[in-house]
Amino acid sequence: MKMILLGAPGAGKGTQAARICKKYGISHISTGDMFRENIGNNTELGKLAKTYIDAGKLVPDEVTLAMVKDRLAREEKGFLLDGFPRTIAQAQGLKELTELDCVLNIDVDTDLLLNRITGRRICPKCAGTFHVSTLESNVCPVCSAELVQRADDNEETVKARIDVYNAQTKPLIEYYGENVKTVDGNQSADEVFEGIVKVLEAI
Repeated sequence: MKMILLGAPGAGKGTQAARICKKYGISHISTGDMFRENIGNNTELGKLAKTYIDAGKLVPDEVTLAMVKDRLAREEKGFLLDGFPRTIAQAQGLKELTELDCVLNIDVDTDLLLNRITGRRICPKCAGTFHVSTLESNVCPVCSAELVQRADDNEETVKARIDVYNAQTKPLIEYYGENVKTVDGNQSADEVFEGIVKVLEAI
């Protein structure tokens, strides 16, 4: 199974990606992890990417695609790409590297995305993630440390991230056309996963 996962910030891609990969025995490949791996291992691509990141610039598509190509060459059982491609140009580059079995899109209403992200709280001690709607206080229910809100989880920043997604990444839904399978992401995580499994089992 070779697939990519689309969805706006806060759609639950990370949660669902982990469950999909566990069930189907495929690798979860995120661009963030790829960058960290290459930079941490001081590879030539990692050093090149770091020069752009350190300068506050976007890493060029050709560098990201080279990382993806290197990573996909090591996959035999299939993969789920998370966070790539983000643009039509990247999708066209990916097409030169591999064929896809499925493009999975998790669709969530904007108001719910805002609520999910702005209400998110992180534990700096045990790295747990929680939502204010499930908390009785601002204390981590696992280790009792004080919870914090990520700096980029405020409403203004979240709206900007969603706008970028709508402008750059959402057009991929039209680009991939009939290969796109959309799942209602407004439900609970378990219900979303059930919908995903139905889609994947039908392929």
